[in-house]
Amino acid sequence: MTKVLIANRAEIALRVVKTCKKFGIATVSLYTEEEKELPQRFEADESIYLEGTTLAQTYLNMDKIVDLAKEYGCDAIHPGYGFLSENAAFSKKVTDAGIIFIGPTPEIINLMGDKKGSKEKMIEIGVPVIPGYHGENQDPDHLKSQADDMGYPVLIKASAGGGGKGMRIVYESKNFLEELNSCKREALSSFGSDIVLIEKFIENPRHIEVQVMSDSHGNHFHFFERECSIQRRHQKIVEETPSMALSPELRAEMTSTAAKISAQINYSGAGTVEFILDGDKFYFLEMNTRLQVEHPVTELVTGHDLVELQLRAASGEKFDFSQDDIKQRGHAIELRIYAEDPDNDFMPSIGKLERIGRVKEGIRLDMGYVDGNEITVNFDPMIAKVIAHDKDRNTCVEKIKEGLYELPFFGFSTNRSYLLRILDHEKFLSGQTYTHFVKTYEEDLRPKLASDKDLAFAIGASLLNDKKLLNKFASPKAWEKLAGFRNV
Repeated sequence: MTKVLIANRAEIALRVVKTCKKFGIATVSLYTEEEKELPQRFEADESIYLEGTTLAQTYLNMDKIVDLAKEYGCDAIHPGYGFLSENAAFSKKVTDAGIIFIGPTPEIINLMGDKKGSKEKMIEIGVPVIPGYHGENQDPDHLKSQADDMGYPVLIKASAGGGGKGMRIVYESKNFLEELNSCKREALSSFGSDIVLIEKFIENPRHIEVQVMSDSHGNHFHFFERECSIQRRHQKIVEETPSMALSPELRAEMTSTAAKISAQINYSGAGTVEFILDGDKFYFLEMNTRLQVEHPVTELVTGHDLVELQLRAASGEKFDFSQDDIKQRGHAIELRIYAEDPDNDFMPSIGKLERIGRVKEGIRLDMGYVDGNEITVNFDPMIAKVIAHDKDRNTCVEKIKEGLYELPFFGFSTNRSYLLRILDHEKFLSGQTYTHFVKTYEEDLRPKLASDKDLAFAIGASLLNDKKLLNKFASPKAWEKLAGFRNV
């Protein structure tokens, strides 16, 4: 592998460039008209302008991307995450063109991308799945009878779904058919298929995922778990490892199950096996056949560069380590920074990124923008990831809070203060993080008006440049009001 085209943008494009440079692999990046000033254009060895105004014309245009890879002499394509990263048709077009696809085979992408088919495979190999109906009969009355027998609440889920679309929770039998019709309409519109499955809805679940990595020589490894329970509208916003919910015995069982899945399906490359945890019982949810947004926390705790391992696996290299060589060291937390206004029902926020605050020592900032770049509504609203690693969870929480205080993003609203409120919540601090966390504590997480006392402490702490004093006495809201003053 000598030259990689990165079929993605912003933060993940820069992340792949960084590792490729370390190993002397040339990189080619893509950019659209509105991205012409983004660092992805300048950090790669070469960059290609993508004509078009829609995603279908640019980052989702499979034929164009493959043709560009051939034109520029690329022998591999890294899909990043999102866009075409889990598209079996794209993977096949790449390999049919004689180019390495940095990911699993089209057959595996198809198998694990089908929620219904993947669950049937898990049952076949003896992996626990959430009780439910995954059969072929899609007659509404039949589906309702299955739900009635299962007992409510149930979850109707589009088999081809993802990103929180095509999902409905039904609490009573009388509402089932109406919710089913709604779910099927959304599924057909979003995914081109209205096939659904029915699952027993677990009311207090935790979302635990296991990072797996396989070479092409039959070696399958896990890199431990990540807790991703804190989500808003089915999108993760806080991720950490290790999980507070797992005993050593449960951790060993879950991680070995994930590695077993990789072996049973003959996986290759990076993947994530997602589980729902209900007390001390866990159930297979799905497998993401790509690198995850939250992979940095795993890198910081294990010391392994996951993009490097992707490149090595795709090159046909045999991994030179054993499972026992992979250890968890300390604790890591990742926070996703979104261009949205939590004080205004999380409405999208756009504008020029006037200036990024100071990156505190020991904080990792993965970001695809620099001062002066424009933030628009045409791409995903995640603009950055803030990651911290330390010896234990409490120390890590304090470190990432201090890092966030130093990192305002001037020019538009972000969810930064909202994340600080989560980090300060007693239930988060005690490790009681369930997937309904932000809904359950919605009132607690609303912005509080800064009092005169808060403002006085914030001004004093800012003048004294005393971060510990500020964190101890001043509310995040007070700090937000003084962000411009503090960082001039």
